[in-house]
Amino acid sequence: MTARAYTVVQAFSAGGVLRLTLNNPWRKNAIGPAMVSELLDALAAGAADESVRCVVLTGAGDAFCAGGDFAQIAGAEGAPPPEMKGDYADLLLAFANSSKPIVARVNGHALGGGLGLVAASHFAIGARGAKLGTPEINVGLFPMMIMAVLQRLVSRRKLLEMMLLGQRLDADEAAQCGLLNTVVDPSALDAAVDEVTSAIASKSPIAVRLGLEAFAAQDDLDLESALPLLRERLAGCLATDDAREGLLAFLEKRKPRWSGR
Repeated sequence: MTARAYTVVQAFSAGGVLRLTLNNPWRKNAIGPAMVSELLDALAAGAADESVRCVVLTGAGDAFCAGGDFAQIAGAEGAPPPEMKGDYADLLLAFANSSKPIVARVNGHALGGGLGLVAASHFAIGARGAKLGTPEINVGLFPMMIMAVLQRLVSRRKLLEMMLLGQRLDADEAAQCGLLNTVVDPSALDAAVDEVTSAIASKSPIAVRLGLEAFAAQDDLDLESALPLLRERLAGCLATDDAREGLLAFLEKRKPRWSGR
């Protein structure tokens, strides 16, 4: 059980789960340079920690994330300190390339850049009553970077409707268009997240890692390029100790004992 000290992110690891909480509730967990930098650091630490099997991302208070911190975007709070590394695009890439599954625990509104984090996660479980949307157009902006992750989940027409009208969807509507895996009552949110993290923890860690790395590598390839790459990745997976153990356990009708190798 470990915790790392940050300013606007809480990081706590226990039972194979790294729990990251956006901790700026008085600003509805709006994203600024410090939050981006701390999330990048926490994700890198989680990737390097063999005891971490998956990551859960959520927000403090009654919001998941209200999007970009407009005060910082407008320069009202000055330039970020020079030690801050990375920007929001780097953060989305870190999500996309994560070798540990990321579960978005959407406890409240996820707007703009917050919705981008939900879309970039591998799983997204939402509490009924949460709103998800792209309101940037209402303040003279446009959801440029999150377009890249939203278009992988939402149909072209629906995405343009959301972005051009500044729509906010309720959680059930968001699930219907692919932004959430499932929607539950707020009282059942933790149990639904635990069900996913427990299922991940029961799988071979090296199979999960190799699978996510292969998924990211083939994501933008055409079929002729993707299949040879995946054939090679499958050979690598078959060569692991866990693959041999899993196949033997299947034949012997018992639970596999994963070594992570």
